[in-house]
Amino acid sequence: MNTPSPSPFETRVVSRLGALAPLDTHEWEALAEAQLVRHRVAAHRNIIEEGARVTSPRIILAGWAGRTRIFADGRRQILSLLLPGDLIGKCRQSHPLAATGAVALTDVTLCPAPDSRHAKHGLAEAYARSSALEEYYLFRQIARLGRMSAYERIVDLLLEVRERLGAVALGPKDSFHFPITQEALADLLGLTSVHVNRTLKALRQDGLIDLRSSTMHIKDPAVLAALVEHRPAAVFEN
Repeated sequence: MNTPSPSPFETRVVSRLGALAPLDTHEWEALAEAQLVRHRVAAHRNIIEEGARVTSPRIILAGWAGRTRIFADGRRQILSLLLPGDLIGKCRQSHPLAATGAVALTDVTLCPAPDSRHAKHGLAEAYARSSALEEYYLFRQIARLGRMSAYERIVDLLLEVRERLGAVALGPKDSFHFPITQEALADLLGLTSVHVNRTLKALRQDGLIDLRSSTMHIKDPAVLAALVEHRPAAVFEN
């Protein structure tokens, strides 16, 4: 059976690495070849379990995932989002174990991340910047959970998603696909599903967002940014 060629969207997602650091011809070719070895994980299935051995790094080509911690009584905390263009399993140590689980929040497509050990500076630098971005967004998540109200948490998250999805498209968009459930949002933001529903309704009534058919529209990004003192990730700048 022939392997389908990457879609234009998948190619654009992988090109995010080229936006993080300049890549040479061989590195671009390695990324193009990697896209031909795709693996799909259905929604709600584990991509990797906490404590499992990490065998190789992968790039998310499509879909949304989350790093998770599951408690003995079934409670779940989504520690951070994993979006198209993000890396999973890029570790510096030998024989690493997964510090968290990762679950597909929607159907997810992944491909292997080319080995950067024998590449020139570009790919290794792109991976390093990708890791720095993940750390940056994790710190933002800590601040979000520790010091923000429910209203502010949702606003801050929407601005983050807008920024991250903008990095793999033609530019920041005020309308974007927002496919995760209110239950997943609650697990991500440390709230109940009821509280998430009420807060989204308040944001709509205040004329700041519109959410229809899994499409989120931010009506006034500047107002939202001022509300939560949003700071764009400077690591995107070469």
